[in-house]
Amino acid sequence: MNGSKILVVDDEADITELITLYMEREGFEVHTTDNGEDAVLLAAGLKPDMILLDISLKNLDGFEVCKHIRAISNVPILFISCKSDDTDIIHGLTVGGDDYMTKPFSPSQLVARVKAHLRRQSVIGQYSIDRAVGEVLEYDGLRIDLPARTVHLGSKEVFLSAKEFELLVRLAKTPNRAFALDDLYTIVWGHDSMGDTRTLMVHVSNLRKKIEPDPANPIYIVTVRGVGYKFNAKEGYTHVQR
Repeated sequence: MNGSKILVVDDEADITELITLYMEREGFEVHTTDNGEDAVLLAAGLKPDMILLDISLKNLDGFEVCKHIRAISNVPILFISCKSDDTDIIHGLTVGGDDYMTKPFSPSQLVARVKAHLRRQSVIGQYSIDRAVGEVLEYDGLRIDLPARTVHLGSKEVFLSAKEFELLVRLAKTPNRAFALDDLYTIVWGHDSMGDTRTLMVHVSNLRKKIEPDPANPIYIVTVRGVGYKFNAKEGYTHVQR
């Protein structure tokens, strides 16, 4: 984890300096910019391990920056913003953000959140590389190839972010098991993420829009009233070990 590249995108110099100080203390390589256009270029050129992204920026706002980056990369993106309104938070997660923190925040909490995301990315990447045999989950037109990290709905490949893919796999590998919101959030985001279940709920909504024939009436990821979510596999489900 030491030496991981962090791209900080914020137009408040004092915030950028504070984040840089704490991140460099932890051994991270920090790169900074204060405008959206440069952020997109740096994301493509530097290939950072994580991006801390403010919403209010010069040239392009954080939402547009996130969209551009998501077109080329699955790098974890953590929104950091003074905007605490649910609408802004949900929009940030909808356009591809993995998580968010609102200003003012504790620098030590930010460091912990960054480490949690990097740790999860490392585990996911190692799992994909080290698997000697692969698993394919199939259910009623939905095919999830774990080693290839691909999802197909019928013959069409569906592009998922890293968090969306992990969320889908966690649910699909234990079909018909109901997960409580808090438990599922902890499984996917980690014990030390210190976020809240709104992040999970927005990711489920995004995932449904991508894989469900009718997102308003989901057949794969269904809501369990008073509990959370489960992957619905009543029939036609196969788990293939290759």
